[in-house]
Amino acid sequence: MAASKSQITPSHVLADPSAQDLARVYAKAYLDGAAGANVTNPLEELTSFNDDVLEPNPEFAQLLTSEMTGRAEKLGIIDRVVAPQASEFFTGFLKVLASRDRLVLLPMILSEAWLESETRDNKIRVLVKSSSELSESQLGRIKERLQTALGKEPILLPSVDPDMLGGLLLQVKDTIYDGSLRTRLKNMQTKLRERYLNEIQSGRNRFSNHG
Repeated sequence: MAASKSQITPSHVLADPSAQDLARVYAKAYLDGAAGANVTNPLEELTSFNDDVLEPNPEFAQLLTSEMTGRAEKLGIIDRVVAPQASEFFTGFLKVLASRDRLVLLPMILSEAWLESETRDNKIRVLVKSSSELSESQLGRIKERLQTALGKEPILLPSVDPDMLGGLLLQVKDTIYDGSLRTRLKNMQTKLRERYLNEIQSGRNRFSNHG
């Protein structure tokens, strides 16, 4: 799965809460258009343009995304620089973005397009955090159990957190399943504390009744 290595989106766009919603609309339109035009692997071309062209060439990215560059000039750049190397479908998509001053959203569109594609393929990303690196066999077993539980093919995103005592922390979208040893110990301490407090209170009640 591709991920953007740098951010070319200006702060005024990032501050716009509707920017991601708009990027999601364009991402869905891109995938729908590719399907209608029988374009295979449309995400590869979109990813390559972002990761191999825009990110290594920030001056070129700035030229395409800056408000100082007019729409006609951006369209001309796409015709001269991109069109000879890209598919007609992808070139057309960039021109639509350029004509609406939306090229600045391209990294967001890329991210949303990957998420939408995974959703359409019945896949879901799962962050897997552990105290040490997991083996392929361990990840395989985790994937099998998650697929059974979620009913979707999990895309595992493993990470290592040395501060964890052990166990696993899984995150599926906004839901966190914390099975780490530190959390289990904390929960155990909380339960023991509650039990002792209840026993103390019960003792006080008995003492008061006898009094």
